Amino acid sequence: MNPQTSPIKGRGAQSQPANPYLRVECQPHWDDLEGDEELLAQLARPATVYLPDESQTIVSENNSPDIPFRYSINPYRGCAHGCSYCYARPTHEYFGLSAGLDFETKVMVKHQAPQLLRKWLARRSWEPTWIAMSGVTDCYQPAEREFRLSRGCLEVAVECRQPIGIVTKNALVTRDIDLLAELAKYRATQVAVSITTLDTSLARTMEPRTSSPEARLQALRKLTSAGIPTQVMIAPIIPGVNDSEIPSILQAAREAGATNASYVLLRLPTTVVDVFFGWLEKFYPDRAAKVASLVRTTRDGELYRSDFATRQRGQGEMAKQIEQTFRVFATKYGYSSASPPLDASHFRPPKDASGQMRLFD
Repeated sequence: MNPQTSPIKGRGAQSQPANPYLRVECQPHWDDLEGDEELLAQLARPATVYLPDESQTIVSENNSPDIPFRYSINPYRGCAHGCSYCYARPTHEYFGLSAGLDFETKVMVKHQAPQLLRKWLARRSWEPTWIAMSGVTDCYQPAEREFRLSRGCLEVAVECRQPIGIVTKNALVTRDIDLLAELAKYRATQVAVSITTLDTSLARTMEPRTSSPEARLQALRKLTSAGIPTQVMIAPIIPGVNDSEIPSILQAAREAGATNASYVLLRLPTTVVDVFFGWLEKFYPDRAAKVASLVRTTRDGELYRSDFATRQRGQGEMAKQIEQTFRVFATKYGYSSASPPLDASHFRPPKDASGQMRLFD
């Protein structure tokens, strides 16, 4: 008997793909569990566990030519949102964990994130520029309700007038409108809300612990009303799943106040392939073969190619069709061609914890 023949409720991953960095793989033995209804129920609904992360720095530097930011902050590792397509899943493998259920049930928490950010911004070598929040995992995932680390980082940013760009799928971002509005006075923030689908049923299985599509649109409305610049990200676009929704998402987001728009094609590095197609086989088995075929048409016959030139957009006729559709409807609904740069000219270093002021700036 294997309880995982049924969908795992509230999770995007339906399995634990083998970690390629480990030489030994553990396989569960189900025969002895057949009569243990309580344990089987727990396996069908795995709980989220929060683990302390003792990182000594919070700001990461990136030099990938297709990534629009140089610096980023991630208060959490792993993400309970459970998006089946998340390209960041393999980062958990560096810790001996799985890109599958481990990624969304074993979330690492950087409890010192605000203090570490303050320390970084106090460095004399810091040349003020904008920092992305959520370069890897979502800073407003469910853990944020309990730990409030993203808010803590924003409080530091407000004190220093440090420009912060946010990407999130969670309407929890509206909790921090007070801080974001303060940064917006100095043109030092922008919030990108990721909307993958307007189909509530699809969202519930594909990204099970995120905010609903309507809640994300409502978040755009609230942020815009507060004077905070917003944009919509259709990320990812999955051929055969949500590519037909490009026009409707762009229209709905524009009506909600978004002024800029962008998209990313589905990315399936390493073991994300197993997680994504495991989800598809479990919830939409009739689409799996077609989706795999369409994805291959955008990746030169493969399921993924990692070269910087094409990994965000793909190549081939299907990729061109997606790009053209996006461009046509972004123009139709009046989106700006580019986001204005965030302004770092108002930056001021944080005050020393002791109250000691700098002699030289």
